[in-house]
Amino acid sequence: MIEKQEKIMRNISGELAITYKQVNNVIDLLEDGNTVPFIARYRKEQTGALDEVQIRDISEKWTYMQNLENRKEEVIRTIEEQGKLTEELKKNITQSNKLQQVEDLYRPYKQKRRTKATVAKEKGLEPFAEWIQSLPKSGSITDKAKEFLSEEKEVTTEDEAIQGAKDIIAELISDKPQYRQWIRELTFNKGSISSSSKDEEKDEKNVYEMYYEYEEPLKKVVPHRVLALNRGEKEEILRVSINPPAEQIIAYMQKQEIKDSFTLVKVLLNETIEDAYKRLIQPSIEREIRKELTEKAEDRAIHIFSENLRNLLLQPPLKGRMVLGVDPAYRTGCKLAVVTETGKVMDIGVIYPHPPVNKRQDAKQKVQEIIKNFEVEVIAIGNGTASRETEQFIAEILKELDKEVSYLIVNEAGASVYSASDLAREEFPQLQVEERSAISIARRLQDPLAELVKIDTKSVGVGQYQHDVSQKKLNDSLTFVVETVVNRVGVNVNTASSSLLQYVAGLSKTVANNIVTKREELGRFTNRKQLKDIPRLGAKTYEQCIGFLRIIDGNQPLDRTSIHPESYKEVNKLLKQLNSSENDLGSEALKNKVTTLDNKETAELLSIGELTLKDICDALIRPERDPRDEVAKPLLKKDVLQLEDLKEGMELQGTVRNVVDFGAFIDVGVKQDGLVHISKLSKTFVKHPLDVVSVGNVVTVWVDNVDFKKGRVALTMLKD
Repeated sequence: MIEKQEKIMRNISGELAITYKQVNNVIDLLEDGNTVPFIARYRKEQTGALDEVQIRDISEKWTYMQNLENRKEEVIRTIEEQGKLTEELKKNITQSNKLQQVEDLYRPYKQKRRTKATVAKEKGLEPFAEWIQSLPKSGSITDKAKEFLSEEKEVTTEDEAIQGAKDIIAELISDKPQYRQWIRELTFNKGSISSSSKDEEKDEKNVYEMYYEYEEPLKKVVPHRVLALNRGEKEEILRVSINPPAEQIIAYMQKQEIKDSFTLVKVLLNETIEDAYKRLIQPSIEREIRKELTEKAEDRAIHIFSENLRNLLLQPPLKGRMVLGVDPAYRTGCKLAVVTETGKVMDIGVIYPHPPVNKRQDAKQKVQEIIKNFEVEVIAIGNGTASRETEQFIAEILKELDKEVSYLIVNEAGASVYSASDLAREEFPQLQVEERSAISIARRLQDPLAELVKIDTKSVGVGQYQHDVSQKKLNDSLTFVVETVVNRVGVNVNTASSSLLQYVAGLSKTVANNIVTKREELGRFTNRKQLKDIPRLGAKTYEQCIGFLRIIDGNQPLDRTSIHPESYKEVNKLLKQLNSSENDLGSEALKNKVTTLDNKETAELLSIGELTLKDICDALIRPERDPRDEVAKPLLKKDVLQLEDLKEGMELQGTVRNVVDFGAFIDVGVKQDGLVHISKLSKTFVKHPLDVVSVGNVVTVWVDNVDFKKGRVALTMLKD
């Protein structure tokens, strides 16, 4: 058992280019019940400072390889029970490093459903098949077939006997693992994928028009096209097929099987090999290739969604601003919500500046009063229906004001999902769905992370083909991203919602709710130790979560930092050595002292690792450090653009709203987000748009082309 585990760890070490010691330590920590964020942040000495993604990769490989080893053992045992296990076969299975290779080797010994070959064997035709495979040079196939005629076994003609023998040989050939591996690789490298229209009437918007007559080499097809083809096929608009180099494959198999070209069974075997390939091998290889292409395409789509989500969640909060949230609409009116710096709702209202009601003057007066009465500094406008008309309306009001007020278009994807959720009803039971939506829009500007965790991550509008991928894989990946971001940022335990707390390392939904209940009972927490009294929050959970939970203005200054309580003793020793106290956190004097430390010597003196010491020193210098503070602030606006205002070559500032395989969508302040195609992102070669831009980036773009009829804007990041 230990030998098997060591072998797996060495394989992981080689595959991920991480030392065996690091892999071993990570697996030990995971097996001991530690969470990925905790290991990444507080066990850097053991892991060599691996990040969350590397730790998760080790965890996933460990699970895959354990399953692979278990499958190998199962396959070897099954073949051995049949008395067919040879040393060579055992060696081949043992040395396989992919599940597909193991399944190929197991295929000839697998219990099959009733096939043409099994029926032929039941009729006693196996010896006839063996005679054909011996490549005889003399005799007659028909005369040999006569030996196997039997009324009892229902073999009444020579043709029936010959066909039965061919069926047996075809199955034997189709089960050979070396053929399947070779054919799979050749089909992928030299084959193509094509599609044709099946039912164009179902494609009302001509979404799949480019795929009505389409063909491309398999090795060149890009992931988003694979998903588009899959969707078109599922919607019964397209027919999709794989086109292998069949003649080359059949010729290869014939050369392998017929070693003597003078045999009298040459023609018969050629026919059998063609049948083996076209009937038994080709369909399954095509399924395997389609499956592999789909899995890779799904992984890419999930990766892009995850990266976009990470960047969206890491958007900097607009701290200390009174915000007016506006959820635009025509007939039902624009809902308003005034939200304080801390997210508290001060006022709710509705205005009707647009048709059919058209109470524009009343609406203007109401907004002006709200701005004056609540000293609103920023207006957040949702980007849904009537968004640009509302933006125009707000811009007009701001021009007439004698004070500095800006506005921002906020991506409201998922706001309606949140507004109708049990969570929103619980938070604002007395409000209508639309009113809750206006609050969500305002809070998204103030603290995107705290608000977006309340929404199903699939609804935040930064994905591509998210409904076409494995939903379990997608959920796992997005949950991991949210957990990583929440734990990197840290959570104020006195203001965080239960939705945010449940993403903290080690905390379940139940424990998160228990923390909120206890907080309401106490008024607020003043010390991290108080969390030990929370029901269901045991010693292990406390160890995992506590470093990520902050208490601002409590009675222990270190509780406002990312320093884990397990290190408080060493921190106090360090502060004593520096003639400082816990109350000096963040001061210039302490910063100057810390930066002059000899890290190696100090770490030895305190009996802690240098990596841990570095993190402690960073926290002493910037006790409430938020990684989001280092990201560019959102682009605040005062005026509005129309599509008609855009001219080719015009320079604009915009915000990246979504990144996809073929480019990036940029909000430049007109009704439609503009697309910067991948070829227009940089003068140098761009492998993927994510290498150049991220969701939330503020970028300079130039108008490349405007299609007024379709309302489309093509942008470029290359200055002419």
